[in-house]
Amino acid sequence: MTRRWPHLTAAVTAAVLLLGSAPGCTNYYLPLGSMTVNFPGFSGDAMAESEVRARLRLPDGFAINTWASGIANARFLRFTETGDLLVSAPREGTIWLVERDANGDGTSDGRRALLTDLNRPHGIALHEGWLYVGETDGVIRLRFDAATRAVSGQPEKIVEGLPAGGNHWTRTVDVGPDGKLYVSIGSSCNVCEEADRRRAAIVRYDLDGSNEEIYASGLRNAVGFAWQPGTGDLYATDNGRDMLGDDFPPCELNRVVQGGFYGWPYANGDRVPDPDFGAANPERVATSISPVFGFGAHTAPLGLAFYEGSAFPEKYRGAIFVALHGSWNRSRKSGYEVVAVFLDGKGGAREEKFLSGFEIDERVYGRPVDVAVGPDGALYVSDDFTGVVYRVVYGGAAPLPSAPRADGAASVVGGAAGRAGAAATKVAGDPLAGVTDAERTRATATGSALWAANDCARCHVRQEASAETYRPLQGLASKYGVDSLATFLRTPQPPMPAYPFSDAERRALAIWLLATHGRE
Repeated sequence: MTRRWPHLTAAVTAAVLLLGSAPGCTNYYLPLGSMTVNFPGFSGDAMAESEVRARLRLPDGFAINTWASGIANARFLRFTETGDLLVSAPREGTIWLVERDANGDGTSDGRRALLTDLNRPHGIALHEGWLYVGETDGVIRLRFDAATRAVSGQPEKIVEGLPAGGNHWTRTVDVGPDGKLYVSIGSSCNVCEEADRRRAAIVRYDLDGSNEEIYASGLRNAVGFAWQPGTGDLYATDNGRDMLGDDFPPCELNRVVQGGFYGWPYANGDRVPDPDFGAANPERVATSISPVFGFGAHTAPLGLAFYEGSAFPEKYRGAIFVALHGSWNRSRKSGYEVVAVFLDGKGGAREEKFLSGFEIDERVYGRPVDVAVGPDGALYVSDDFTGVVYRVVYGGAAPLPSAPRADGAASVVGGAAGRAGAAATKVAGDPLAGVTDAERTRATATGSALWAANDCARCHVRQEASAETYRPLQGLASKYGVDSLATFLRTPQPPMPAYPFSDAERRALAIWLLATHGRE
């Protein structure tokens, strides 16, 4: 396997750990030679409802409100047959059930953890009474009754041994019109020739996980995909590679066909040869399929949804709503919005802004991840930066909640929900108060070894860092406890890859960091 920039250097990794540590900050600019890290931070606070309505921008006639909050790392969405919303939270290992608005107050009536202790759950699919969940190393399924809001039986691992870790750890799943299970698997690196053919591909299975086949390849990180109503054509977003400057290559919307090859790592955009692998592989460049549409470079398109409702104006019928998660490898931030893409029926497309205001003057207030059309025809948008799901309606203002709540969300059902939002919560007192002396001693040995092995001092120790790269670890103990810092290390925000540390190693590193750097 040949690699170039297989992952970010240890210096950038260490810097990104810092970026998640500074409370209240959402703008970090770190030029490292050809690598530009302009990262919005690990998480932010949910906006007050008045701020949501004042800051976020929509076309005339539309309105937005917070549907649910307190769902840390809220990622992919799936509506049930009865109108409840399932939300994946990979960092917490949880699938949440967010109840429909039966009382008409404009927000969800409650939420509870439907599944817990999963391995970075991301994609969610519902089909003929089965709930499918894409974990980072496979796919599970179990019975789900939408009427009773309950799962039954033990999770069945129908797909095992998917390549885990690396830069792109999410696994998105859905069941296609052909009754097959589709799974997208991102690359392990920025640009490389993968040893495992399932990387940078969409893979197809029978519904029981048998008969694995590569459906399409050359898709660096196709996080979101959906079938066009009427035609059954499959469309997928794809994230272009990094480290080629602010404005190249474009991120992509692709029409995905069986057996299609979409360029990565040999071609970028419309068959432009990659500087690392393109010249040596001209035939792969020539046979690659060009995208239907090119988004801005580094805007990170993730979830997408065709609008099939009737509540929006006619111009949006059949449009594709796409969540742009936002850039990190760009000197000026870009993305951080939801756009509408209109297909022209001739193989082309155009884009219009739809929901913006999550990034203003380099300050970030949210990062859209997924979009879903609800049974009411409204558009629902998840935000993993603030742990919020928004609801966009047309024709009048979105209703205000009937009564304010402490977290701005619908009431929580069930004790398991208490873990949500832990990563973004300020910590009072000593975060190591519950750690025994014996555990602290063990953690000192393990944590310091991990620190040294990953060369974290290049960014965090003044004597070893350059003036350009030095970033002191500030405020760790005021924002994180042991569990929340270990959780961050388990599923970090890009560009930091998910390192293959064990749970025990992550906990040890968290204890050591809080003990040695927490009060700096």
